[in-house]
Amino acid sequence: MNTPMKSLITALVLSICLIAGYSFAAGNEKDELKSDKMTFFGSPTSAISSSVAVPQSYNRLLFSGTVAPLLNKDGKTTYERYGNTEKQAIGILEKLKADLKTKGLSLADVTYLRVYVAPDPNKGNTPDYQGWFDAYALFFNTKENPVKTARSTVGVQSLVSPDYLIEIEAEVAYKNNSKS
Repeated sequence: MNTPMKSLITALVLSICLIAGYSFAAGNEKDELKSDKMTFFGSPTSAISSSVAVPQSYNRLLFSGTVAPLLNKDGKTTYERYGNTEKQAIGILEKLKADLKTKGLSLADVTYLRVYVAPDPNKGNTPDYQGWFDAYALFFNTKENPVKTARSTVGVQSLVSPDYLIEIEAEVAYKNNSKS
């Protein structure tokens, strides 16, 4: 058999396998949508999930946009007062973690994050997305917390204070244990 014909047959076989694999995977996702547990979908190699199915038996908790805690009120610069984007994000996620703990929940219950990143004057007035991604990697998709949230990261012109380089909203889902 000539090489172009082998290539065509190989491509055809691979296409059929991919289509069959996709149909099989799609069937599994449909079943998982009917599950009584939260299901995270997406690529195993991605740091985030592409979607999350939350069953009707779960409660939802929504967190308003949260900004970084003050590190040093006498600081002369944004970095001294609140830190860079990564430090601010770590502070916000630590606040979220502590607030969840008071409610008997954890970061493993977070299903979605909406993140606003403002320009950093020390980074050429561009948002420091990598600083945010590095902070996220300390809290999610880790050995301690294997959850990979669904997430949106949006660059914005500014936040409520020029010192704030990042603001994070969170959606949390937790099992409803009441016998209604």
